[in-house]
Amino acid sequence: MVMNYCEAERILEIHFDGDIDHHSCLELAVASDNAIKKYSPKKLIFDFKNVNFMDSAGIGMVIGRYKQVMRLGGNTEMINLGPDVRRIFNMVGIFKIIPERIENNG
Repeated sequence: MVMNYCEAERILEIHFDGDIDHHSCLELAVASDNAIKKYSPKKLIFDFKNVNFMDSAGIGMVIGRYKQVMRLGGNTEMINLGPDVRRIFNMVGIFKIIPERIENNG
């Protein structure tokens, strides 16, 4: 699992590349926390473009970062969800608190 991020005007985008599971979540959580502390974003965007698998640990990692950004007065959204990741998020009801932004590339 690789995580990259970019920040501009207090919008932090975190790009995941690989599976998000209990093996990778601690590393992802620490790296995400460090970026959030560094930039204090008003918006956090999780990009799942290159994620094909995620387990319940990944859901917990996302919700933890969502709560951290909310405490800073910001909001969170998700982009580029593949069908399997979207299905998992839909099953747990995460879209009630973190919206999916559909990218219009046409």
